[in-house]
Formats: sequence, C-alpha cells, structure tokens
Amino acid sequence: MMSISCRSTIFAILVAMAVSYSSSSSQPVTQEKCSSKCGDVTIPYPFGIEGCHLNPTFLITCNDTFSPPKPFLRKGNIEVANISLEGELRIYTHVAYNCKYHQSRGRTTDSERRQIRLSSFSFSASKNRFTAVGCDTFATITIQNGQNLSSGCMSMCDDYDSLSQGACDGFGCCQTVITKNLLNRTIDVKTFRNLESVWTFSPCSYAFMVEEASFKFSKDILMKMRPGDVVPTVVDWAVWDEKCEEAKTNLSSYACKSSNSECYEPPDINGYRCNCTKGYRGNPYIADGCQDIDECKNSADNDCEKICENTLGNYTCSCPRWFHGDGRKDGNRCVRDELLVVKITVGVSAGLVAILFIVGFLYLGVKRRNLMRLREKYFRQNGGLLLQQQLGNGDASTSSSARIFTAEELRKATGNYSESRIVGRGGYGTVYKGILPNETVVAIKKSKQVDPTQVQQFVNEVTVLSQINHRNVVKLLGCCLETEVPLLVYEFVSNGTLFDHIHGGTKMPWETRLRIAAETAGVLSYLHSAASVPIIHRDIKSMNILLDENHVAKVSDFGASRLVPADQTEMSTLVQGTLGYLDPEYMRTSTLTEKSDVYSFGVVLVELLTGKMALSFDKPEEERCLAMYFLSSLKEDRLFQMVEDSNVKSNDEAQQVKEVAMLAKRCLRMNGDERPSMKEVAMELEGIRVMAQHPWVAVELNPEETQNLLGEAVESLTYSGISTANDSMRDQLLSSMAGGR
Repeated sequence: MMSISCRSTIFAILVAMAVSYSSSSSQPVTQEKCSSKCGDVTIPYPFGIEGCHLNPTFLITCNDTFSPPKPFLRKGNIEVANISLEGELRIYTHVAYNCKYHQSRGRTTDSERRQIRLSSFSFSASKNRFTAVGCDTFATITIQNGQNLSSGCMSMCDDYDSLSQGACDGFGCCQTVITKNLLNRTIDVKTFRNLESVWTFSPCSYAFMVEEASFKFSKDILMKMRPGDVVPTVVDWAVWDEKCEEAKTNLSSYACKSSNSECYEPPDINGYRCNCTKGYRGNPYIADGCQDIDECKNSADNDCEKICENTLGNYTCSCPRWFHGDGRKDGNRCVRDELLVVKITVGVSAGLVAILFIVGFLYLGVKRRNLMRLREKYFRQNGGLLLQQQLGNGDASTSSSARIFTAEELRKATGNYSESRIVGRGGYGTVYKGILPNETVVAIKKSKQVDPTQVQQFVNEVTVLSQINHRNVVKLLGCCLETEVPLLVYEFVSNGTLFDHIHGGTKMPWETRLRIAAETAGVLSYLHSAASVPIIHRDIKSMNILLDENHVAKVSDFGASRLVPADQTEMSTLVQGTLGYLDPEYMRTSTLTEKSDVYSFGVVLVELLTGKMALSFDKPEEERCLAMYFLSSLKEDRLFQMVEDSNVKSNDEAQQVKEVAMLAKRCLRMNGDERPSMKEVAMELEGIRVMAQHPWVAVELNPEETQNLLGEAVESLTYSGISTANDSMRDQLLSSMAGGR
C-alpha cells in the first residue's frame, strides 16, 4: 500500500513511465534545437520550454535550482510529473488542511484552503477523485467555471481501531466524483467538533483532488500526512477553443503538422487533439513526427499466417510456394494446393464420432456436477445455512409464503439486470424492477459483492421480514441463494418514497401526511410490541418509507434491523443508521433500544410538519440539523414559522399541527427513557386523526372538559408532553372507536 505522502515513490514511477516511452520510440519528440527534457521529465511538443511551445498555454518552465531540475506549468508553481501525447498531464497539487496541535500549554489550530486555476486545461473527471481524510472532517470543492457550485463529502470516526484498511467508505476517509470540464477549483476543509475527540490519532483534516489509481487509504495516513504534502492529479489537455473543421481553415496555426496525422475532438473536453493515422506512430504535432510502424517485426501487430511484408502505413500478407489463399488469419489463410491421398477413413470417422460423443457426455456430466457444486458454494457463501437455522428457530408458518427463485428466473425478470431497470441504490445493495412470467411486478434487491458483513445483513433482513405480517410493511415474496450475490424479491411499491414527495415539490395535504405518520407509527409499534420477537428497525427515515398509488405507507429496508432477545430491552452494537436521524444517545453509548426508533420517527414527524430535510449542510449552522432547529424554534414559540404552508388550511388543522409538534418534541428528547413508546405515539396519532375525522365524538365529553381541551390546555403544552385532560380525551376516543373496528 502506498502512502500519499510518499512523493518520491510516485515521482519515480511516473519518471520511469516517461523514460520508458521516450526510450522505446525513435520518433522525434519535440522541434529541432529544442530541449525535450527537464530533469527526468520528457517534454513532448506542443509543450515546451520558452520559445519551443505551441502557444503560452503549453509553456513549461524548467527550474534548474533543483537537482535534478523540475518542470512547472507555465510560469506558476504547478509542478509537472508527466506529459502524455494522448492528452493527459500529471501534476502535483497541495492538500488543504485543518489541524489542531497539542502543546504543553494548550492547543493551537491551523488551516489552509487550496485554490488552483488551470484556465485552459481541465481536471480529469474519470481519473481523479475528490478525497477527504480525517475523523472529524467535512470537505468541499467549489467549482468556478463561470458559476459557483459546491460539492463535497464527510468523513467521521470515533476511534482508530474501528477503521478499515484500504476502505475509503466515509469512516476516516471519503471520496466523491468531480464534474466534467472542471477548470478552476477551490478546496476547503472544516471540522464539526474542532477535532476535540479525535485529535490524539487524527490531529488534522485533509482534502485534495487525487489520481484515483495512485491513492489507497490506510489507517496510518491519519498520522503520517502533513500540511504541505502534495498528491498526483491528472489534467486533460487539448488545443483549446477550436473544433477540427475550424482549425483546418488556418493551416499556419493548425496544430496537426505531421503529414500522417489526423485531428479528432475528445468527448467532454473543449478543443481538439492530434493523432497519428493508423499504421503510424510518433508525435503528430511536429513535421515528420508520425513515422511508419513496421508491423512485420512483431507478430502481434499483424494478422499474417505465413509471410508478412511491410508497406507505408500498412502491411500485406502472402503465402509461400505450394500454398494458395490470402495468407490472413482472419481470411482464407494459406491452404496446400495438393490433395491428400486419404483425408480420413470411414473407420476413423466413426471412431472420432464415438470418441466425441463419449467426451461430450462426460463433459456435460462434469459441467453439471460443477454447476451443482457452484450453486452449493454460493448457497453457503450467501448464508443459506445460517438462514435455515434462523428461520428454523422461529414459526415456520411465517415464511411459508416466501418462494425460492432460480437465478435464471430473476435474470429474465430484470432484462439481465439492465441499468434501465434500476429503481434505487442504497447502502446494502441495488434494487431492480422485475416482471415475472405471470406479469407480476416485483422489486429485486441485489446485495453488494463479496463482503461477509453484507451476507449477515442479507440473512438478517430475510429473518426479520419472515416474522412480519403487516399491511404497512413491504412484503417479502422470496429469495435466491444460487447466485454469487444474494437476491431478495419484494412486492413492488410504485409511487416512490416519502422523501421524494416531501422534498420533490409535491404539495401533500396535511390529512395525507398525518395518515402516513400514523401508519408508520403503527408499523413501529407492531415491530416493538406485537411481533413474535421484538424488532428494532434501526434506520427509520423518509427514504425508507415507500408509498403506493394511494399514498399508503410501506416501511422498507430492514437490512440494519435487529431482533431483540426476550430477556433484553437494550443491546450494544456498532452504531448504524443515517446522520440526521440517528439517536444521539445511541451514538454516544452504542446502546441500541426501541427508543432509538422513537427518536428517528420524531425526525420524520418534523419532516412531515416542515417539509425540510433532516440534515442540510447548505443552511446556516443553527439550521443544519433539523431536529435541533425544530426544538429551538418550539422553545422560542416559532412553530408556525417552520411549518410548511400547505400543512395549515384551517384552525382545526393548526390545532392538529400543534399536537403533532408536541408529540415530535417528546420523541426527540435527549434521554431515551423520557421518550414515549411507539405504542403511545401510534395511539396518540390515531387519536388526532379520529378527532379530525369524527369531531362529533367530542359531544360525548363533558362541556367543561371540552372547553379545557380546545382552549387553555392546548396552549399550555410543555416539554413534558400533552396534558392529562388531552390524554383522557384520547383514551375516550379510542375506547369509543374500538367496537367499530
């Protein structure tokens, strides 16, 4: 594994590449009387030192104060590592950093952003990745191509030992792609908690754009990296701002100077490049730079069977004496002219047929056995034995409707897993839309490749779903274990996710939002209280709540869920979930309880109320975390400044919004013991819905109690929850409705 600070190693590799290129070719590299080297770096035209370059864009400054001398792009401080005539320029760029140093009398901080302007060349979107390293890191890259756009990634971790070697997965290291045709950019790196809890093993946060093939994360990078380190970065270059047809109209400035060269326009890059025509090799940017390739010297360069003869830009094949044909392996080849006395006898033919039949029969038998062994291997690899054991310990009737699908059935159903059939991607796999032979539309979840933890999550999800029978849970139809990666088959829910509807511009009526909240709460109450074995979902969020065509809620994605043993109310686990929805107490203690789902559901309630995202890094700091912003707004009596306009159409709805807001406030309490249970939450939401649908029920209540409920009691709701009078009303409502159910 290569540390990114090992600049000398990277430099040596790139120099070796450049030397290999120049030594393996006898063609001219640059113009006459011009130096083709700066130190160990070859500088092919159109690049060149002062007076030897195509235009100022391609100027290379050779700084001989270094030993050996170092080349820099134009007259700036961007060091060049390698130049390729195929349109790539490798440079060194400095990392941005944000550091906290511990000294005997305190701590000091230091940070620096990095800005670079290429003006005429663009950073390679396919070869580079924007990368951040650190355990308390939020890095952004600002694009300045005539507009200011920002992207970035977040890297967090709690301790050194939990990091994975080589995995840039958001824990200690994160990566994201960059936009195409990126000319100028600014990289900035910040921290969430000023490195307070991680500075002993991660004293700095770093961000940089690096060639993907040159970087591999390792834990020791956290301590080995230093401010001032550089990383290799790939730049795409072209003769700028002209198309081929336009450039050819002015031969004096046309860059393709060799008579055996051609112009082409690379995709996603402004301008054009030159290339030697087929059969020629060299530098197309200088006269006579493209020279004929002798294809006959190397059999890999020609397709001749017997005799090869080189020609300018090509070669010809022929056959020796006593043979006829075109001499090409992909043509008529070379065939002997004389007939053989006997090509084959009847006996030999029959013998060969018999031998072939026996060999074929044996081959098919071996192939069939190998296929059976492979399927058995995949069955074990995909957790089949563990799945059988876990399902066998439960009630077999719960999974009797689940079907075992063959790999061929699911391949046909998804059009061989076509990209056009992808309907979603998540942390645990990809979801495809499939159509079974009986025209049933299903969702097929394909787990990620060859990762033991993914196998455990796959088995966990099957086990959990096999014990759930609820109209508001996505139904598991079956699974397939005979493929390299495990597959799950669900009912298809056609109307997207709750997240799509809340944040996609859809105006969803308050009545619908309230019903979805009640349905989701009912599912969680069922999981916690009514399932044969209590289940903690562990990843409740609006993206995991699907909606059918009637906007009925369907809770999905049980890959992170945990079954709760009968003798336990809490368990210690590795923290899993989604930032913005994670229970702070769970994050702090790593102790998972049912109240962790209550907190996550509280965030979903606030999303339904406000129409805002759970986590928004583009907002002011006090508004980034929706839960915290919501609680502070309630404290300052600013509830209706946050509530989405479409949620309040009448005084009755305003009252319902207040009650739901107070319920959300209780769900979001920092201490899990102070939160209500999901059963209480579900009952309270159902009570609010019943009051909205059957206001006449209130007539049965005492007039004074009704006045108290609808008047001062509502206004006096506090952090401790809804008043006793309101609870009384809710109990009466649920009691009066019980007979109707």
